[in-house]
Amino acid sequence: MNAQVRSILQDTACLDVPVDTLADHDDLYDAGLSSLGTVRVMMAIEETFSIQIPATLITHDLFQSIDSLARVIEQIVPDESIATHT
Repeated sequence: MNAQVRSILQDTACLDVPVDTLADHDDLYDAGLSSLGTVRVMMAIEETFSIQIPATLITHDLFQSIDSLARVIEQIVPDESIATHT
């Protein structure tokens, strides 16, 4: 899942540093993630996985790191659906 999140970030987040230089726990805001970037990332996640992230989960913490994004996606997306997106 983390590889998929990295790919989405690479395509949409417009970070100040290359995504491949980030550890899974690194702070994405420190890496340059903006409020516009969070919207782009959220929309790409929803499109990629055919999901809607519940409003209650859309918080600053959700976009904190690759790990935090992957955890939430795994909570929302059925296991069999994840397998088709890898």
